[in-house]
Amino acid sequence: MKRKGREAKGEKKIVAVIPAAGAGARMGGGKAKQFLEIGGKPILALTLENFQACPAVDAVVVVVPPKQVDFCRTEIIEKSGLTKVTQVIPGGKRRQDSVRLGIEATKGEYPIVLIHDGVRPFIEPSLISKAVSAAARHRAVIVAMPARETVKEVDESGMIVKTYDRRGVWLAQTPQVFRYEDIRKGHRKAVEEGWDEVTDDALLLEKMGLSVKVIEGTEENIKITTPKDLELAGYILNKRLR
Repeated sequence: MKRKGREAKGEKKIVAVIPAAGAGARMGGGKAKQFLEIGGKPILALTLENFQACPAVDAVVVVVPPKQVDFCRTEIIEKSGLTKVTQVIPGGKRRQDSVRLGIEATKGEYPIVLIHDGVRPFIEPSLISKAVSAAARHRAVIVAMPARETVKEVDESGMIVKTYDRRGVWLAQTPQVFRYEDIRKGHRKAVEEGWDEVTDDALLLEKMGLSVKVIEGTEENIKITTPKDLELAGYILNKRLR
């Protein structure tokens, strides 16, 4: 059987960089949150399975704690049959360091880079594809949710400084999709100019004056950070299995 499209031509287009190198201090316990299990599977494995199932993604680079590289390869990638994962590399101290290392590891072989948190296991393959499709029309794309509560800005003493019109406020999620050259330049500038604590990669493009398109995500695309998040994740998984 002949293979169609870019796969038949050997053309590589979309790579997903999955940062999963955090220590998970807010979760407590002695195990990094990305390796905790939900329904008998590590959170990171659940996340990666959605990229394995998404036809829009050609390859995946996973960034994990330096001491967990071999464990991730054997106990998660190989056991789960995640054939799209081409590299498992050690991360840095901060999320932005890990993302930068993941981007650099692709060596510019893919013109489009998608970044997704390793602890967002309920991203749907269809939403990944939607974000990638939107990136064909826009320079950069992120998934986000419209704010459903009134947002207040407060000062260090807890006093309200400003109230925002929630109609214009969106809560950023991942995946976020960029042109390789743009996101590589953004992370390099972050190092050169000391842009610290960049928890959202789209911020780098904003700081460079580039436009970013927002598309609506899903409420179930949660980031698992605390024990309460883990409880919610168990509920979401059980609901999907039913």
